Amino acid sequence: MVAARANWKGFIKFGEVACAVALYTAASSSERIAFNTLNRTTGNRVRREFVDIETGNPVERDDQVKGYEIENGDYIVLEPEEVAAALPESDKTLKIEAFVPCNEIDDVYFDKPYYLAPDKMGADAFKLLRDGMRQAKVAALARAVLFRRLRTVLIRPHGNGLIGTTLNFDYEVRSSKEAFDDIPEIKIEGEMLELATHIINTKKGEFDAKTFDDRYDAAVAELVKAKIEGKALPKKKAPPASKQSDLLQALRESAGIASSKKPKRVAAKADPGAKQPKRVAASANRAA
Repeated sequence: MVAARANWKGFIKFGEVACAVALYTAASSSERIAFNTLNRTTGNRVRREFVDIETGNPVERDDQVKGYEIENGDYIVLEPEEVAAALPESDKTLKIEAFVPCNEIDDVYFDKPYYLAPDKMGADAFKLLRDGMRQAKVAALARAVLFRRLRTVLIRPHGNGLIGTTLNFDYEVRSSKEAFDDIPEIKIEGEMLELATHIINTKKGEFDAKTFDDRYDAAVAELVKAKIEGKALPKKKAPPASKQSDLLQALRESAGIASSKKPKRVAAKADPGAKQPKRVAASANRAA
């Protein structure tokens, strides 16, 4: 088995203690099904190219340069060496600036997770940091230049090692106000709240990532297999029509409780124009 390749190598520093670490990708989309774009007529792959929007002519790689738009259609050209000079210098160090309670960081700020492991020497200091944070039930906030940008990293104990999650900057996280402003103020209480709590309690479980499959990839794989074998393509079943019901009734049905309300009997109204049936005497003559 090929050993994992580190994405970054450097040091973690807390106080005057430092240890060498290696950073590995914790989550990747490389195993997802991917498509190529083809020419429908020839079946050949097509490639993308940059085109001058005014002349329509292709622009070769050596003639492409970065530009920052200052006004509509006016740009400041930035050469590669100028951009490189403006980037913050990296000292290859994750410098811990603070230790915070593990639940203090809103996960809306979480960006990408990475595994952190000791690199060659410094395993003792690494374990000291890991076990100390675990015992104190805290996470570490560190800063470092990662992949050409100064990033804030949340470091937490994870199994035998550490996990470092890059955090989104504050300006990158949108306020929830716009999304939540139109939610009406409705007080939920009584039977409705009790039923909802009951349903939640009956559905309690544990998270197991293996139970959540990627149905899109599975569906595409099934489609590709059917086309290769010349079989009929899988057809999507129409979802069953949902029942019209009020919230309380839906909660009762979800909890397996029949409605306590019995339908009221409504007396039939007589039609004044219809002939009334003759009354039959209670003591009808019996057949001999």
